[in-house]
Amino acid sequence: IYERSITNHRESLRRLSTKYPGALIAMEVGSHSPWISRFFISLGHEVIVANPRKLRAIYANTRKSDRKDACILARLARVDRELLHPIEHGGEEAQRDLLQVKLRDNLVSQRVSVINSVRMTLKSLGIRLPKYCTTAFARRCREQLAGEHAGVLAMIEPSLDVIDSLNCGIARFDKTILETCARYSVTSRLMDIRGVGPITALTFVLVIDNPERFTSARNVPAYLGLVPRRDQSGDVDKQLRISKAGNAYLRRLLVSAAQYLLGPFGTDCDLRRQGLRLASMGGARAKKKAVVAIARKLAVLMYTLWQRELEYDPLHLANQLDEAA
Repeated sequence: IYERSITNHRESLRRLSTKYPGALIAMEVGSHSPWISRFFISLGHEVIVANPRKLRAIYANTRKSDRKDACILARLARVDRELLHPIEHGGEEAQRDLLQVKLRDNLVSQRVSVINSVRMTLKSLGIRLPKYCTTAFARRCREQLAGEHAGVLAMIEPSLDVIDSLNCGIARFDKTILETCARYSVTSRLMDIRGVGPITALTFVLVIDNPERFTSARNVPAYLGLVPRRDQSGDVDKQLRISKAGNAYLRRLLVSAAQYLLGPFGTDCDLRRQGLRLASMGGARAKKKAVVAIARKLAVLMYTLWQRELEYDPLHLANQLDEAA
């Protein structure tokens, strides 16, 4: 067995490819795996991107190291590639489009953090601010503090300037995301669902990537970690929480959309009726379970509309029951 370390540079990888033309390459998923896997594929290699979360031999190893991980990947790839639970990365264009959505989310998180910091600072001085819209927070804060609290306003002005800058950055990303949605025509069909906006629709399309990749629409929630984990042995079949596998950001967006559908602003539709029925069954966690269930059904619905090129009918099931009656 020949072992060596190489750098994550294109020329180093190209020399490795030249030395072992057409070789099978196995690697762990990571920040570099998308572009490295695409690079090796362009050089004529078959590439397996392994999911280390499902490889107990790696994550449970008491003497874990990069060298030992590489040996395990190589041995498993030689025996049975499915043991690596391969992950399929999307194309470079899809990755770039998805990155702008994630960068926007990062700016939103920073804005929330700065706003909370300003609120806590003012609260410590006995000044309470009403609930303002995040986009208008800096302006309304200046109006509230001008005059009597001019000294405090001067102290927090740098933070308010940061909020203004973040608002501008988020607005630019919003414009870019709408332009990107225009390149993916299916997003307009998905946005017909109340509660699904441009960010959720675009992220769903970019993460799923190919509408034909699943044999059944019901496999989509499992891919996104919205189905319960299972631990069954003999007569014991435990009821566990959802697996939370797959893309965490898209899962969060789908849960947020489900919360909107079940909230006070949600309009009448099949999903809302099903969710409210589940929530009314009672129990300490009935509402939370209903939200997750609707997020799961929403993923199936969005995939079905995309794959079959259907138009969204909010009361499709209800109309079918009326016709049957």
